[in-house]
Amino acid sequence: MKLDSIDRKLLELLQADAETQVADLAAQVGLSATPCWRRIQRLKEAGVIKRQVALVDRDKVNVGVTVFVAVRTSTHSQEWFERFRAAVAAIAEVVEFYRMSGEVDYLLRVVVPDIAAYDKVYKRLIADTQLLDVSSSFAMEELKFTTALPLSYIP
Repeated sequence: MKLDSIDRKLLELLQADAETQVADLAAQVGLSATPCWRRIQRLKEAGVIKRQVALVDRDKVNVGVTVFVAVRTSTHSQEWFERFRAAVAAIAEVVEFYRMSGEVDYLLRVVVPDIAAYDKVYKRLIADTQLLDVSSSFAMEELKFTTALPLSYIP
């Protein structure tokens, strides 16, 4: 799908606040409401806009501690991976999960209220799968957090 400057501006605005009224979005991108709404629907149908969510304040729901968990394994079979992926998917505190290149095989971002809660997550993580090494790093301070993607790379 080819995205023009209006599409890019709409994406920028929606990433900042997805609840912005179509009329306000239209005014900011120089369209009337109906063509603006159609563009947004087209972006949704094409999968450019995957979904709209509410961002919840972690401290207000008592999961203010962020833990980055680096996992190394000596097993790389598909069967092992499927079991590990299922184990991770079942842990609500794991909010991000990546397969990595380099020294670390997998990286997880975990949110919990405290170290004791993380210890329970850790025990669940190691209970279901064989892991070579699990290294946990606790974030001391969040310096930047955004869900907005950079749009300058759109061809």
